[in-house]
Amino acid sequence: MTSPRAIGNARSRGELRLEWADGSVQLLSHGRLRSSCPCAQCRAARLCGRIDLVDQDVRLVELNPQGYGVQLIFDDGHDQGIYPWAYLRTLAG
Repeated sequence: MTSPRAIGNARSRGELRLEWADGSVQLLSHGRLRSSCPCAQCRAARLCGRIDLVDQDVRLVELNPQGYGVQLIFDDGHDQGIYPWAYLRTLAG
């Protein structure tokens, strides 16, 4: 999967905007992104049935492209998740 052709982070609204090559636009809340973190620690917690509550006021403060995806860094200090582009597309639904 290719990267989006445009990425926008609206911190004040708590929303990540992804515009894909096919013209579709995806809006993802920072809270949803944080609670869907694909890092090993967060995945293990979800698989064990432990759902950590994520403050819906959490904000995405930095994006670091990683080729196949993007590392998202949140203002709660969490920075372990690298979100593959294909995974981000699945979060739209």
